[in-house]
Amino acid sequence: MLVSLSLILRYRKPSVPVWCYMAFFSFLAVASGLIPVEQVLQAIDLEVILFLIGMFSIVSLAESSGLLDMLAWKVMGKPKTVYSLLLLYSLTLGLLASIAMNDTMAVMGPPIAYSLSRVTGIDLEALILLLAFSITIGSTMTPVGNPQNVLIAVQSGMRAPLTTFLKFLLAPTILNLALTTVIVAKLYNVKNGKVDVKMEPREFARSRDAYVASAALAAVILALLLNDTLALLNLPHTEHIGVVPFVVAAGALPFARRPREVIKSVDWGTIIFFATMFITMKAIWDSGVLYTPLKAVSPLNTDPLANTLQVTLASLLFSQLLSNVPFVKLYIDYLHTLGNTHLGNREWIALAMSSTIAGNLTLLGAASNIIILEAVESRYDRTISPLKFMKVGAIVTTLNTLVYLPFLVLLS
Repeated sequence: MLVSLSLILRYRKPSVPVWCYMAFFSFLAVASGLIPVEQVLQAIDLEVILFLIGMFSIVSLAESSGLLDMLAWKVMGKPKTVYSLLLLYSLTLGLLASIAMNDTMAVMGPPIAYSLSRVTGIDLEALILLLAFSITIGSTMTPVGNPQNVLIAVQSGMRAPLTTFLKFLLAPTILNLALTTVIVAKLYNVKNGKVDVKMEPREFARSRDAYVASAALAAVILALLLNDTLALLNLPHTEHIGVVPFVVAAGALPFARRPREVIKSVDWGTIIFFATMFITMKAIWDSGVLYTPLKAVSPLNTDPLANTLQVTLASLLFSQLLSNVPFVKLYIDYLHTLGNTHLGNREWIALAMSSTIAGNLTLLGAASNIIILEAVESRYDRTISPLKFMKVGAIVTTLNTLVYLPFLVLLS
């Protein structure tokens, strides 16, 4: 409820960021004695923090160099019809979110949506909703797509996170992106027709920074894949995958033209959010207030199918109250309390999937939705009502869940 309250307050007063509220909640947790000062450092997962610093540094370089813009427009300049353009719009933003994180695409997506609205005549609201849904869905399929997946990859003990995520989630994610495009097009009565998008990405997308960012992103993905392969072959590998992006970023930044500017552009607010969230969520968990509700909704046993359904239900419900990242942190603590010795990859992937797509149900379900809304209101004098978002989001989230669950069951 604290996180939902902070998102509501921020919606009414956007000058105060969400991380500021979370930092204040952590202050209250320590000041009230809910968590002793001596336990503050123990509560913060340094591996997750390093992971975020590394990924955000690389993504900051990719964004400032124009690399992400170039990739988006290279793809979306090819379609010749409105429907094919919408499909590639959804797929491109979703796939970019899977490697550059959903919050990044939430920042760079609105200008793309606005440009496409002007070129095609499609209602900007339809394109903004498709943007929000697409980056949430796309971020589901990798451990680097969103912050809650990072938590699961680092804290679950999963042996081969990237390979496991892609095995279960790649195909249904592509299918969901396509189906979501159809839903939005039908609900907004978008007519098909010829279209010619002639927009060029920024010229400096071919700068040295773009090449450095490309190499760094490729290095992170290849390193994670290699580590997964070594783990599956029972060969020496690292279990601390969070250090991989940090080490790659450390090697790449000296080759950037303006490393100081890159570091200044890192989303430090999200990193502060995570550090203070660890403190706040530990205080809440130690209080025991959420153990009984979680136990009632998700008792868990030795039946993998029942566990998968329970995890999905708990995620969809509690993510609306806590927001998905804090919920995942609390749920991981809950699983550790149970011992989670009988849980397999399917349950962990179900947690990643359902907690992520829960962000498509309501406007307050994911921080990326708020980022998009703020950009639309400040730049284009438009807004999207929470009720309108939920009307469309309920259909999308239901469909997403029905598509993902059979893949989780069949691929186990």
